[in-house]
Amino acid sequence: MELKVYVDRLSQPSRAIVIFCKVNKIDFEEVGIELLKGQQLTPEFKEINPMGKVPAIVVDGKFKLFESHAILIFLASAFPGVADHWYPADLYRRAEIHSILDWHHSNLRHSSTGFIQNTLLAPLFGRPLNPQAAAEAEKVLSSSLSKIEALWLKESGQFLLGSNQPSIADLCLVCEIMQLEFADETDRNRILGPHKKIQQWIEDTKSATKPHFDEVHQTLFAAKVKLQMQRK
Repeated sequence: MELKVYVDRLSQPSRAIVIFCKVNKIDFEEVGIELLKGQQLTPEFKEINPMGKVPAIVVDGKFKLFESHAILIFLASAFPGVADHWYPADLYRRAEIHSILDWHHSNLRHSSTGFIQNTLLAPLFGRPLNPQAAAEAEKVLSSSLSKIEALWLKESGQFLLGSNQPSIADLCLVCEIMQLEFADETDRNRILGPHKKIQQWIEDTKSATKPHFDEVHQTLFAAKVKLQMQRK
């Protein structure tokens, strides 16, 4: 199976796809799409994803798929070498993972993206910063982190749903939270500081996917340093 993965490693869901492929030894070609240059809006890329967003994949030159959750479910199902804990065969566990992924889009993802965009990144895309929108996003983000701790990070396991091994839901949500690395240390500590379970879960996910987690996030860390220098 020939797999092309179209990503920008500054994108949270893009990083989740790349890490998943590397951890599971899936052979793939990574095709970089630079969001800041608008490459996702070119006619060539829109033939792959008409929505003009990353990530997207092309399989065997003909099957095209976008939306990160759908991609991860496909990869976990299509490649027999993927360990069961990522996307369990048990239908009840799968349903629980789907529930978390559906919740993710309208809660954690929406709020984390809104906060980072409106405190830091909006000018890079030609938009003004919006402190009011950032404050509203932070409220939803903090509430989302509390819900993750209360509902899914159980004492019986290191990962979501009380599991001792990560699922695709763990990878998606942790990569989302890692976008807070862009934030000032004061903001990041204010948001993450009260959530000790979240902090430990992030470290456990890093450990379970090493060395690929840190390697894939190097692009994010480098961009953070560059942004800090520009702001000074």
